[in-house]
Amino acid sequence: MSNTFIHPTAVVEKGAVLGADVKIGAYCVVGPNVKLGDRVELKSHVAVDGYTTIGDETVIFPFASIGHQPQDLKFKGEKSELIIGKRNKIREHVTMNPGTEGDRMKTVVGDNCLFMMSSHVAHDCVVGNNVILANNATLAGHVEVGDFAIIGGLSAVHQFVRIGPFAMIGGMSAVEYDVIPFGLVKGERAHLAGLNYVGLERRGFTKEQIQVLMKAFRELFDSQGTLAERTEKVANDYKADQTVMRVIDFIRAKEGRSLLQPRTGTSG
Repeated sequence: MSNTFIHPTAVVEKGAVLGADVKIGAYCVVGPNVKLGDRVELKSHVAVDGYTTIGDETVIFPFASIGHQPQDLKFKGEKSELIIGKRNKIREHVTMNPGTEGDRMKTVVGDNCLFMMSSHVAHDCVVGNNVILANNATLAGHVEVGDFAIIGGLSAVHQFVRIGPFAMIGGMSAVEYDVIPFGLVKGERAHLAGLNYVGLERRGFTKEQIQVLMKAFRELFDSQGTLAERTEKVANDYKADQTVMRVIDFIRAKEGRSLLQPRTGTSG
């Protein structure tokens, strides 16, 4: 038996699909092409529209705007999607937009993420699992964020940038280039400041794994030669180490892209 609750002041348009035990609070508006999974909760004053799917047990707080048309002048009303996974917490004033025909036609958010107050996920982004966007953190269009990454408060990520898994972006950082997995980034014009040691320890990486990763990091960014040459050397020397190879595979994945590097490191 479903225990779905819809407040009398809420508007749920015909065509919307609601799972079991959904809770829709006061003054929420749910559009006709929206799908809410089981036990989704919209606290109050939440507006969900477009071709939006929200996974089980996700909770959305007041004044969030989810699935409305992208902030992209090229958008012409195409039936693009916003797909949000399970058990996410989406706090007050968060905005998330669907994709566009200029890219993948969908924006995708994984599971178990926390989007703090006024954070923004723009069109065609792909956000992994267990990601945190702190207050007022913003992703421009086409950004990719790996699992367990953290984007600090008031930070902004430029369009088409990739943030690797387990990376940490410090508060008030402007990120213009790709960030390696496990990287620690900070600065008004952000630079790679090292590795996210705290995050690595919290996620169960051993002391030995971290030490090997530190050594490989120094060889990638503080040795002679171009970045391409250093990448190939590290790949050969550490080919049996899966953690280091995650960084190498990330660098190799899209050749020709600009990679965020240390200010004191060797440019490639």
